[in-house]
Amino acid sequence: MTILRRIKDKLKKLNRGKIIFAKKVKAPSAKAAVKEIPGLQETFIERAKFSHPDLPRQQGFMPQELPLQYDQDRMVLLVRDTRWLHTYWEVRPSTWEGLKQSLGGEFYQAKRVLRVYDITAIDFKGNNANGFFDIQINEYANNWYIDTNSPGRSWCVDFGLLLHSGRFVTILRSNIVYTPLEGPSWITDEEWMIPEDMFARLYGMGFGLGRSSALGKSWQIFSRVISSPGITSGASPVKKMPVEKGFWLKVDCELIVYGATEPDAQVSVQGKAINLRPDGTFTLRFALPDGKQVIPVKAISSDKHEERSVTPIVNRETK
Repeated sequence: MTILRRIKDKLKKLNRGKIIFAKKVKAPSAKAAVKEIPGLQETFIERAKFSHPDLPRQQGFMPQELPLQYDQDRMVLLVRDTRWLHTYWEVRPSTWEGLKQSLGGEFYQAKRVLRVYDITAIDFKGNNANGFFDIQINEYANNWYIDTNSPGRSWCVDFGLLLHSGRFVTILRSNIVYTPLEGPSWITDEEWMIPEDMFARLYGMGFGLGRSSALGKSWQIFSRVISSPGITSGASPVKKMPVEKGFWLKVDCELIVYGATEPDAQVSVQGKAINLRPDGTFTLRFALPDGKQVIPVKAISSDKHEERSVTPIVNRETK
């Protein structure tokens, strides 16, 4: 007797005297089938997101490709990293036709050039850049990578024609971008004096030391290092604030003056010569008592032929 027959006999004995009705099972609908298949319905929903509004959503039509041109004169400048920039541009055909008519034969002899301006710390007017360099490109290019080799600077780029006579005709001008520094900033945070008693408590709590401990005197060495002079102005030094018991309030003001010029220029503030950083920038810190403060700043070019003066005037009134 086979195993299958044995099973049938057992089922007959168990169901003897009973009538078993078989239930009619309906075939699953298309919607139910979709729900039972994991991920299929989600796929339809995702495809419907990109459907054209004028077409049935279930068809899942993808949008058309972006156009190559937008019929507008535009130039965009982007930062890739600390030294490299990327720019792309578009010139309308009507603009090219206008240049051909205005320049005549010079147009066909001109070179297509990207003129890259270093405009760090200046209000760029188009002809007052710190310096520039040219990159000759071909007539089919509409984007370019630019190696500035100068981190921490501000840049602007012109796309134009360099004529045989040496005149540069600007067609497009980009936005202004800033390449980040490659290392820590050279700008030093302003130094603020802390009363010695307060510093001792903070130092002791931070390192588990007290002024009476074996290492308690180490805070004095550290405090001398912290409060050593940095890049500040020749104005009056900051006075230590005495510690007062009970509820108290002290308010004071200081003035920060900063600027930039050519690195080899001679700069004086209030008649006193100051030292510039390698990139021509400077930062000064002044005490700001009540009253009027006049701070004349004068810069003289290295060849002594040019001179610029700016005089900030600040008034303070404490009530």
